[in-house]
Amino acid sequence: MSEESFLQVREVSKSFGGVKAVDGVSFDLAKGKTLGIIGPNGSGKTTLVNLITGFIRPDSGKIFFKDKDITRLPPHIIADLGITRTFQIMRPYYTLPAYKNLIAPLFSPRVKRTSGGKFGERDSVAIDLLEEIGFERDSYVPYKLASTLPLGYLKRLELARCIALRPEVIICDEIFSGLSMAEIATMIPLIEKLQMEGITIIMIEHRLRELFRIVDKVMVMNFGEKIAEGKPQEVMETERVKEAYLGIERRK
Repeated sequence: MSEESFLQVREVSKSFGGVKAVDGVSFDLAKGKTLGIIGPNGSGKTTLVNLITGFIRPDSGKIFFKDKDITRLPPHIIADLGITRTFQIMRPYYTLPAYKNLIAPLFSPRVKRTSGGKFGERDSVAIDLLEEIGFERDSYVPYKLASTLPLGYLKRLELARCIALRPEVIICDEIFSGLSMAEIATMIPLIEKLQMEGITIIMIEHRLRELFRIVDKVMVMNFGEKIAEGKPQEVMETERVKEAYLGIERRK
């Protein structure tokens, strides 16, 4: 397996009612690297993530993970292979305490397989994991119902559920959205820690200044197409990106 073949998306397209939500998008992401996906609202970013993670199937194109074709696999199989994601609209088990939200991934076949079946007492491991991502262990917060948690804690819980699965790839769909600058400042070290652990990360994000601090490259989408890819500052200087993303008219 070559360095660039860890995650491959090849000419993937998806239409809804005749409208191309994703139009022939391709990219490669090497193991341990971080990609930011940016673009205006409605440009197809979340649809692309849904295609990668199996929540919808493409009309055409292929997706490979570690040289395995995952194009038409269901979400639970893709997650078991090691690709996890957060959601824009968070999906915790609202009627369970925060730490109990981690029990399902901690009991998953993937965790059992990757831990050799010896992962420790699950409640304790769940509390430890929540503490690592910013839940105060000695407070009552990990034991609160998910439905009572403020947005910042819910975002962290989404990320914790991904981490609990021992993934190789984490896709974060607007994980900074709705957070204060102080909350984002405490989230960035969590992402950087995952990078240091060698986890491959894809981030859809509108908070560009913060995003550009932590990604290796960015891909810009508009009307379902990839219009640029590369280093953040270089990409933002291209005319197509200025026109599509910043609202600057293309020079004639």
